[in-house]
Amino acid sequence: MKSTIGIIGGVMLFFMSGLAFANSYVKDKLHKPVPGGVAVVSLGEHSQAPKVSYLNKPVMVVSNGNTSEYLAIVGIPLKSKTGVAQLQVKTPTGAQKVAFQIQPKKYKEQHIKLKSNKYVTPSEEHLDRIKRELAAQTNAYANFRHATPSNIVLDRPVEGGRYSSPFGLRRFFNGQERNPHSGLDIAVPSGTPVKAPADGVVTIVDDYYFNGKTVFIDHGQGMVTMYCHLSAIDVKKGQTIKRGEQLGKVGTTGRSTGPHLHWNVSLNDSRVDPAIFLGAFQP
Repeated sequence: MKSTIGIIGGVMLFFMSGLAFANSYVKDKLHKPVPGGVAVVSLGEHSQAPKVSYLNKPVMVVSNGNTSEYLAIVGIPLKSKTGVAQLQVKTPTGAQKVAFQIQPKKYKEQHIKLKSNKYVTPSEEHLDRIKRELAAQTNAYANFRHATPSNIVLDRPVEGGRYSSPFGLRRFFNGQERNPHSGLDIAVPSGTPVKAPADGVVTIVDDYYFNGKTVFIDHGQGMVTMYCHLSAIDVKKGQTIKRGEQLGKVGTTGRSTGPHLHWNVSLNDSRVDPAIFLGAFQP
C-alpha cells in the first residue's frame, strides 16, 4: 500500500510540477515590466478570451497552455512613468480593471558621429519624404490582426554577431539628441541572411530615408516586427512568411555607420526591447 501511495504521490507531484512550469513559462521569459518592456498579466480563468486594452490600444491575449487561464502580453511605452498601471478588461459578464506595476529602468547614452549632416538636419524635401514614410510605419504598427502569433518567444533573426546598440539608448548624432533607440542592433557582416522569428504577413517592403531597405512583418494580435538597413529584400508586400524563412540580407543602407541589422519589436503599438524575446534582457 505504501509503495502504491508513493507512486501516486510521485505522479501527482510530477503533474503539479508540469502545471507550474506551464503557468510560469511565458511570464518567466517575457515579464520585464519596465518602460520599454513587457508585462505578462494574468486575467484569471474564463470560458473565452477577454478583450483587453491599454492606453486605448488593443492588447494581445493568449491562453496559458492548456488551462482556462488567459494572459495579457502588454507592451509598455518607453516614456511610461513607473508605478501602477491598469488594463481595461471586457468579458461576456462585464468590464473590470486589472492593475500591474511598472518598475524603473535607466537607459544609457550613445554618441554617434556621421560623415554627413543630411541624416541629422534633413532638407525640406527630405522632411516631406520622412513624414510620408513615418505615416506608413505608424499605420503598420497600429494594425491589430486577430490571428494569434505562432510563437511569442521569438527566434533570433540573424545568426552570430554581437548586440552593438541596445534598445532604449538616448542617441546623439553629431552632438544633437534624437529619439531614443527603438530597436536592437545586431552587428553581422553584410549579406548575412535575415529570417522571420515567427509566422506572419509582410506589410511593408520599402527603401526609407533613415531605415534604408526595410521589411515589416505582422505576426498577429498587435505583434509587429521591423528589419532595416538591409542590403537585399527577398519578400513582397502581402506575402505570408513562415518562421525561419529568409526575408532579406543584412546591409548598411539608410542612416547607418556599418553593416548591422536594426530589429524592432512592437506590442500594442509600443516599441519594446527585442532582447526580452530572446532571453537576453539586461535589467
